[in-house]
Amino acid sequence: MSGNVELLNTALAQAKAEDRAALIAYLPAGFPTVDGAIEAVKEVVAGGADIVEVGLPHSDPVLDGPVIQTADDIALRGGVKIADVMRTVREAHEATGAPILVMTYWNPIDRYGVERFTAELAEAGGAGCILPDLPVQESELWREHADKHGLATVFVVAPSSKDERLATITAAGSGFVYAASLMGVTGTRDSVGDQAQDLVRRTRATTDLPVCVGLGVSNARQAAEVAGFADGVIVGSAFVKAMLDAPDEAAGLAAVRSLAGELAEGVRKR
Repeated sequence: MSGNVELLNTALAQAKAEDRAALIAYLPAGFPTVDGAIEAVKEVVAGGADIVEVGLPHSDPVLDGPVIQTADDIALRGGVKIADVMRTVREAHEATGAPILVMTYWNPIDRYGVERFTAELAEAGGAGCILPDLPVQESELWREHADKHGLATVFVVAPSSKDERLATITAAGSGFVYAASLMGVTGTRDSVGDQAQDLVRRTRATTDLPVCVGLGVSNARQAAEVAGFADGVIVGSAFVKAMLDAPDEAAGLAAVRSLAGELAEGVRKR
């Protein structure tokens, strides 16, 4: 079974054709349980997410904030394994038809085996991987196997990335480019928003790939703001927080569906 990178490309192209940004939701596998995470993916797609990133929980998630760290900790204490991540991708994709990517640090893939991981992800119907800590210059083995299985390789760029470095990263990637930034605390948001907009502009100068922004977006107004300059709006912590804050799983599922609906409206108001 070939991977679903084409499904990812189609979802992004469809959003562009509708003159809007794509809504990309992030949820960790195994949180609150393996079954609960699968249901959560179904709910965010039902609410309006175009694409979903399933996080592979890691014991040292250096790039994630406290909300996602808390969820990862719950998932790891629950015993989540890579097999559960693959099951999450498979069942969520089969139920929704949406492109599902895995977001993971490199170490778990390296330990599991690149060939095994890519083959299983493609077989599960996965669209690809977001690899925030894999340096492009060390990615040849991964890309070779990802290409063989029809999987997208999404690299992360940051405001600190120089133009020459951006060109190197975007030339190696596929699917889309993940532009990482932070909203910052109250009072600094305007300047950080400018920083993200500048990063998107500089990244687009190097590639035809869609540029999607993960920027601490948590509501429709912020989603609309980012949708004004990006091809996709990536939301993670807000979904995870909605689940964490809910009194029970059913309420959490209703909350993520509702939030997806609000954000889906937001990306249509660019």
